[in-house]
Amino acid sequence: MKKNYFIIVAAITVMGLAAATIRSDSALNGFVKGTPAIKSVSSLTFGPEGVLFIGDSQGAIVYAIDTKDSKRSSQAQAPDIQNIDQKIAASLGTTPEKIIITDMVVNPLSKKIYFSVQNSDGTPVILRLENGKLHSVPLQDISYSSLALNNVPAEDAKDQRGRSMRVAAISDIAYTDGKLMLSGISNQEFASTFRVIPYPFNTKQESSSLEIYHAAHGRFETNAPIRTFTTSMINGKNHLIASYTCTPLVVFALNDLKPGTHVKGRTVAEMGNGNTPVDILTLSDDGEKYLLMANSSRPATKLKHKDIESFEGSLTEKATSTYAGVPFEVSSRKNVSQMDKLDDKRIVLIQKNSAGSIDLLTINGKDL
Repeated sequence: MKKNYFIIVAAITVMGLAAATIRSDSALNGFVKGTPAIKSVSSLTFGPEGVLFIGDSQGAIVYAIDTKDSKRSSQAQAPDIQNIDQKIAASLGTTPEKIIITDMVVNPLSKKIYFSVQNSDGTPVILRLENGKLHSVPLQDISYSSLALNNVPAEDAKDQRGRSMRVAAISDIAYTDGKLMLSGISNQEFASTFRVIPYPFNTKQESSSLEIYHAAHGRFETNAPIRTFTTSMINGKNHLIASYTCTPLVVFALNDLKPGTHVKGRTVAEMGNGNTPVDILTLSDDGEKYLLMANSSRPATKLKHKDIESFEGSLTEKATSTYAGVPFEVSSRKNVSQMDKLDDKRIVLIQKNSAGSIDLLTINGKDL
């Protein structure tokens, strides 16, 4: 009996491994072979079967590309690479001051790390880190699909300060439950917009306009885009947790974000003005769930998820101090420009070091 048992287990294991390498054609529905006209890479996120989504603000288009990187890895490597900006620049035949790392994302299947890079000549590039080495991700003659966004700012549109509005057409993207979600701005009266696009792409795209009370500014705002967001369950319901420039933290019930609606968020924290949040994610460790956020001008921060859940109502009056609402911890880590989950407990992050160069580090999320 034991022999037969082990034969059965072995057969099931082999079948499971084989299934892990077989791809579903449905993830690639509508794909064509060709060279996408990608003008910029504002944001990256992974979807099913190793499909990489690219948010192109300048082109006002979202792309889905087949990376062919769909084999599941049971154990994630923990990369720590000093001066990763120098290595990226060298791989592109240039110098660090001529590149900008615009985003970083971990493939949840293979655990390989992807970087989007803007070269000084404006050329967008995507690189993959594999076994400590950087490889170029092809963007020519590939299998892909795309969808042009509706109601985006014109390419030459400027805000009151003379800044391009098109660059904020896509500020962040995430994939969940067969849908691609995008934050950014539109050309409508209430510019702050949240879009939901079914995947695989068809012609359908839904959007809601957003409104928040920004306690640091003491006013309601409808034009500022969400800068970074994640989704999470709050008191049994799916919510969008979003942060904006000058760092108000706002929650929206996903069920409220219906097509064509104008939705007011609930401001639960003010986390310091003069700052732009750049990445946000949720992690769980030892039964505790928490929210991590990287910032442009402040150290990274950590909030206990239970504190967000227990915060009732919304900030609706001008803040009299720098911080208000849900309490949070300020990390000792400064200059964290990108981060993503490596697994349930660990994150990878990009951090500028004391010499001004950039390192790629792996840490336990609770130690941020």
